[in-house]
Amino acid sequence: MSHHFSRRSFLSSASAGVSILTTRQLVAGLSPVSDEQLRGTAGGIVQLRPEIEPLVKLIEDTPRQKLLEEIGSRIRNGLSYRELLAALLLAGIRNVEPRPAVGFKFHAVLVVNSAHLASLASPDADRWLPILWALDEFKGSQAKDVTEGNWTMAPVDEAGVPSASQVRDSFHRSMQQWDVTQADVAAAGVARYLGAAETLELFAGYAARDFRSIGHKAIFLANAWRTLQTIGWEHAEPVLRSLAYAVLNHNGEPNPATSDLAPDRSWKTNQQLAAKFRAGWESGTLDSAATRELLTTLRTGSADEAATLVVDLVNRQVSPQSIYDAMHLAAGELVMRQSGIVALHAMTTTNALRFLFDHVGTPQTRKLLLLQNAAFLPLFREAMQARGEIGNSTIDSLVAVETKEPVTVDMVFDAVGRQPLQAAEHTMNFLAFDHRAESLMNAARRLIFLKGTDAHDYKFSTAALEDYYKISPAVRNQFMAASMYNLKGTSAADNRLVDRIRAALS
Repeated sequence: MSHHFSRRSFLSSASAGVSILTTRQLVAGLSPVSDEQLRGTAGGIVQLRPEIEPLVKLIEDTPRQKLLEEIGSRIRNGLSYRELLAALLLAGIRNVEPRPAVGFKFHAVLVVNSAHLASLASPDADRWLPILWALDEFKGSQAKDVTEGNWTMAPVDEAGVPSASQVRDSFHRSMQQWDVTQADVAAAGVARYLGAAETLELFAGYAARDFRSIGHKAIFLANAWRTLQTIGWEHAEPVLRSLAYAVLNHNGEPNPATSDLAPDRSWKTNQQLAAKFRAGWESGTLDSAATRELLTTLRTGSADEAATLVVDLVNRQVSPQSIYDAMHLAAGELVMRQSGIVALHAMTTTNALRFLFDHVGTPQTRKLLLLQNAAFLPLFREAMQARGEIGNSTIDSLVAVETKEPVTVDMVFDAVGRQPLQAAEHTMNFLAFDHRAESLMNAARRLIFLKGTDAHDYKFSTAALEDYYKISPAVRNQFMAASMYNLKGTSAADNRLVDRIRAALS
């Protein structure tokens, strides 16, 4: 590995104010992270695997003001990206409780995969920055957890771990009864005896069954499972224990297994609706009219009306792709209608549910994921209304128009944050007449690196950019344009952590 550093080259564009399209490297001094690395990619405290425990403990014990410098030194001496990614996730899993809600301080865990995906999509020399940022985010969450009681994951109760022959039944029983104690040992058994694909299948329905924590349960499952695919399934046990604990969070309400609570009602309705799907529902015809019909219902209808329409469309031979087109567009439209945390999570939750839908294999689970996503979007809209007035912007009104001069990437991001509608219109024009979506994406990521200050900056941008190519070409540009309402523009303040990282690596 090369250990040469330039004091002037690292993130020079951040301080010099040059175009966001600069080709200068964000992290010029660090050894590049190769694609191979990315993809190859005691006492009362749970102990991790011996090969990763020392690095996790280093991250836990090093003061926040010294951690980036210490990790930078270790990177220069051979610490691999994959090792650091694993230690980052496991430090969060062991030290940050997914309570009282699966959010807030727990974003130190939720954001790890988003930071990884940002690294994956970036030039080699830029790839350390998101992970180093996420390390600092963890230290902030660790400190917050200390003030809230200093929770730490305990060792599993070995006597309670079910056998391989009993683990599936034990897991289902504990999740259906909302039994935290039994779910903990069952999750450990799942990690020990079952494979990654079956594990995703087991957790998927439960992570999507209730509208609590504004979608973070599904987000945690999708992001944790994806990160484990990079760092190795051998690290799964503590992650799955944390995941089971998070999924069973019900905000101090009565046990949902014996109660009729609002967040659980869509799941109960949708189990009945799933039985009405036609045989062969996975195939169908792309239908833009059906997309518009569902978008209208998601815009104004109830959760039950949206899910019922999904069944009707499926049975009219409409492809699930056209249904998901409507759901992605509806999530983007909510971002246009109200800024803030709820609308943002409509998009990141749809991203997670779409990932689960694409990766589980059981038809029943896939049906329920599709229906739950449709039901959640009106619930997000209602939650937004409870926070204040929401606008009447419509995503399908965004169209490209000819301009006297070509729209540039700089023009788009100069408007982001200051004039969101103009930024969206510029995006439509750029994509219609230039077609270089990757240029926009690269600029968006770079601005997150330079100006992102919150886990949601990474979560939102990663979800939006990933989902662009999952949407049918006829409407994906509208989705990208709507995303500009919540990305970072050139006028946003620089993240002061950038300067600290530059100094630490010089």
